Amino acid sequence: MRVQATLAVAFALSICAFLTHAADPNSDAPEDRERPAGRVRDFPSYAQAVQAWRSPEDVNAWIGAKFEYDSERSMLLSETQRARKAGPPIYPPAEFFATPKGICVDLSRFSVETLRAMAPDLKARYLMIEFNPVNLRGNTLRRHWVAAFERGGKRYFFADSKRPGHIAGPYETTQAYLDDYAKYRGREIVAARELESFTRRNRTPAASK
Repeated sequence: MRVQATLAVAFALSICAFLTHAADPNSDAPEDRERPAGRVRDFPSYAQAVQAWRSPEDVNAWIGAKFEYDSERSMLLSETQRARKAGPPIYPPAEFFATPKGICVDLSRFSVETLRAMAPDLKARYLMIEFNPVNLRGNTLRRHWVAAFERGGKRYFFADSKRPGHIAGPYETTQAYLDDYAKYRGREIVAARELESFTRRNRTPAASK
């Protein structure tokens, strides 16, 4: 009986720990990986993958299996370093496919351009999120990028370096997603904008679209 009671307490504590889990607010690197249930098919080239993939779920499964976060690149593309000199270019999709290692904006570019090529009806675009800044190794980090798409009148968000292999949605509005995401990240979102290109850097208050 005592053993059963001990196990029950341990189980309850594990549930509480799960419910109160929050992401590390100081990093865009992945937390828990949502690996695909089955083996992800390998393709010899990006062009062949785009021809074979049929849905965002196909792209997402590949991301969950293949993406690796590059912490050194995140420093090179921080606001601190870019204020001193131009940072390295954002990887084109074919280059990223060959070596799927990078940061949030590399991953979102790959996903947006891939969805536009294979399923333009999904209206893929970028969501730029601006948090209250954090300082990591002397570098200011503020902006974060994910990919967004529409299906069945609902909004979905994925290609998140923090949660590779995860699709968030359906949501009625972008603001509803942002509210949930701020809680998950443990950081205040001070601005956000849906964009057609990752090269734009306009700042606007976060608002429902």
